[in-house]
Amino acid sequence: MAHLPRVLVIGSANMDFTVAVPRLPREGESVIGGTLYTSHGGKGANQAVAARRLGADVRFVGCVGQDAQGEQIREQLLKEGIPTDGLIWTEAAATGVALIIVDAQGRNQIAVAIGANSHLLPDRAREQATAFGWAKVLLCQLEIPVPTVEWALAAAREKRVLTVLNPAPAQEVPNTLLGLVDCLTPNTSEAELLTGIRVDGPQAAAQAAQVLLARGVRRVIVTLGTDGVLFCDAKKAVHFPAFPVQAVDTVGAGDAFNAALATGLAAGGTWDEAIPLANAAAALACTRRGAMASLPKRAEVEAFMRGLKR
Repeated sequence: MAHLPRVLVIGSANMDFTVAVPRLPREGESVIGGTLYTSHGGKGANQAVAARRLGADVRFVGCVGQDAQGEQIREQLLKEGIPTDGLIWTEAAATGVALIIVDAQGRNQIAVAIGANSHLLPDRAREQATAFGWAKVLLCQLEIPVPTVEWALAAAREKRVLTVLNPAPAQEVPNTLLGLVDCLTPNTSEAELLTGIRVDGPQAAAQAAQVLLARGVRRVIVTLGTDGVLFCDAKKAVHFPAFPVQAVDTVGAGDAFNAALATGLAAGGTWDEAIPLANAAAALACTRRGAMASLPKRAEVEAFMRGLKR
């Protein structure tokens, strides 16, 4: 990495309760025979930890409840080497919780009680405004209030910090927000919700990306699972294939992708360099169970990529 990769992550922090089952339940159905895994999660905290494991210097801004789960998240961040100065505590809500079901093919269903994450409002986030002068890349998601995300993107634009927005979970956002995004990274369902176009492959992804570019986004990377990703800007569309692995759990793959992308860009890498790194990190995350537990280290990703070239 040519330059020190400084990544600022503003987002959610949760406790994850994951049940691995033979298959996903249908509506009203109970599926027995599962195994329970408890871990730290939340898209923001996951992406912060992933970027740190990939070699970035990371600052994280998030909100937790004044409870045992919040303290566990603080301890985990410190263990990963991430300062907790940006962790905001609230008595108004419990720490966020995610309930996750994963089947034998790695497919998942997720329900989130956002809890304290809903209290990460712009006035509280502004307490961490000095971090924008430090960061090379800002990475955000949508598990915190949208006004806070828009404020953060605007603050980053003012400081000429590159912005990456992972628009998850899927929801509508205003054009004023999209106009502040240097790179939007929707998956197929998120791209469909934002554009109304059914995304079932690279060609449809390109059509959806054009809609998002027209709404003000500078670049779009549509993640297509086993079909890889499609990068689009005003000049070109480039398909990057996925790296084949035996997936056991796709939870955390998107977080690994976004964190690796941000880390690669913060290190001074080009899009053509950062996207394969992100694809490799996501692929490795799919080979392990859990969200934060599945996030790979830099040496693992580099070894994986070297193995593919042989």
